[in-house]
Amino acid sequence: MVFFIIFLVASLLIPAPMFPGNILCNLIGNFTAEYREWLSAVFNAVFYGVILWLVFVAVSRKFESEK
Repeated sequence: MVFFIIFLVASLLIPAPMFPGNILCNLIGNFTAEYREWLSAVFNAVFYGVILWLVFVAVSRKFESEK
């Protein structure tokens, strides 16, 4: 949840389009034009949040197995 919130806020504050949010919004079409910024930020937050969560789980398991 923390990673999701961090990337959601970061995606909203960065003025440049970020991968994969901008590509997914383009694939959806123009009917989301007024919500494009928010939708792109949510896509980015989910994508990067899941990646960081997986890295966090992998690193924590490695530290647990060393004990």
